[in-house]
Amino acid sequence: MTEANTPRVRWATPGDAAAVADRIAAELAKPGEKRLAMTGGSTPLKVFALLKDRGLDWRGATLALTDDRRVPDDHPASNFGKLFAALGDSGAKFERLEEGAPVAPFDLVWLGMGEDGHVASLFPTMQALVRPGATVIATTPIPLPPEAPFDRLTLTARALKATKEVILVVTGASKKALIEDVLAGNADYPVSDFLRGADGPPVTIYWSE
Repeated sequence: MTEANTPRVRWATPGDAAAVADRIAAELAKPGEKRLAMTGGSTPLKVFALLKDRGLDWRGATLALTDDRRVPDDHPASNFGKLFAALGDSGAKFERLEEGAPVAPFDLVWLGMGEDGHVASLFPTMQALVRPGATVIATTPIPLPPEAPFDRLTLTARALKATKEVILVVTGASKKALIEDVLAGNADYPVSDFLRGADGPPVTIYWSE
């Protein structure tokens, strides 16, 4: 597989849901308290299902979301609702997104990516309430995606980068091509901020078809 053009970025092999589950399990196995930021979408549900059967100790973990739709927890589009349904009885602590709240550093941030290169709810074109620092902001993608036409709350780029490591989990040939374009120098996507340049935490890309 193509190697990144910066030592901060590497491709995981393999990069499927089982490999992501292994990475989360390895984080949970570390001693002491740990903070993990989780992405939304369909892929995490597959990973959570794999993790549930492993008998892991979640009691020292605080789980946050990278972003969420501004809907009630019981709404089908709620990332928090899905996360809590999957892991609510695991013993982990859950940290809700609150607009303007400061965000403590993470041990691991799990990002997904859209076909337009957005990460969390940081879109190429959006309306946003700009706040400095590592915090939570309100955003509205422009245009609203028809499959999820909701306002959002999201961690800022600074909050997402305040971590020991980022894992970027993507599926499909088109997303792989976009990432390779970014690694070749394209800075036009929100994900570019995480993959290019010398600053920021190390990024491991988990890609599968």
